[in-house]
Amino acid sequence: MLNIDEALGIETGGEICRLLDQWAPEFEGQLRASELARPVSEAGLEILAPCAPLRRNVFCVGKNYREHALEFERSGFDSSSPDGSRNSSSDELPVIFTKATTSVIGPGQAICAHRSLTKALDYEAELAVVIGLGGRGISKESAYEHVFGYTILNDITARDLQQGHKQWFMGKSLDTFCPIGPWVVTAGETDASSLRIRSWVNDEPRQDANTGELIFDIPTLISTISAGITLLPGDVIATGTPSGVGLGFDPPRFLKPGDVVTVEIEGLGRLTNPVVGQK
Repeated sequence: MLNIDEALGIETGGEICRLLDQWAPEFEGQLRASELARPVSEAGLEILAPCAPLRRNVFCVGKNYREHALEFERSGFDSSSPDGSRNSSSDELPVIFTKATTSVIGPGQAICAHRSLTKALDYEAELAVVIGLGGRGISKESAYEHVFGYTILNDITARDLQQGHKQWFMGKSLDTFCPIGPWVVTAGETDASSLRIRSWVNDEPRQDANTGELIFDIPTLISTISAGITLLPGDVIATGTPSGVGLGFDPPRFLKPGDVVTVEIEGLGRLTNPVVGQK
């Protein structure tokens, strides 16, 4: 069992992968935060990304809410399939891509607009799953036994790079393009199958949905990814974003320096990051 000092290390960011490696042999998938540590005040603490540094790329899922799949297809930025229809029905496979580890930042840290590279900077509010017990060939029935907890992830995207490169890695992986936090809520504390997820830009509501609307649910995603890839303790799976992103407006409403983006998921807190011209 993790001791108090180790648990505080998770709350303030930094070493979750190492801690989960040590703890994995005893992992049972139903740990509650109250079993980890006493509550601590945030006063005087700098809250870092709870899952950094990651040992490898973040696993991400594209077009996993039907309304977002439709707005993406209508936007003209979707180069992932000829007719934009992928992930439109439950009998297809999920779109899986990754974000580089160097894109991860924590709450309050600045998102760099990279104005020399993109003029179409967008936000994507997402529920992220943190793996506790690794494995390969994980069944849907046992998937939740491998979940350590959940956090908030903002899948910042350069839409023009995403479109121009004909795949998503470059447009998703620029430095600062993966805000995560403010903390990890352990699996025993919440039912991630039905959580309200919202986003704001400069306090203006943009996204408002529920994780129950996922086309491919969490067990399906874990089972699909682990079918031939060994999941490791500390791996992060971002489950996809609902409609209401910047490209969905007419005309598009992309991020610019000076904007502030906030993502909130019921029971998991609020993740807020400013956008700056350079960092």
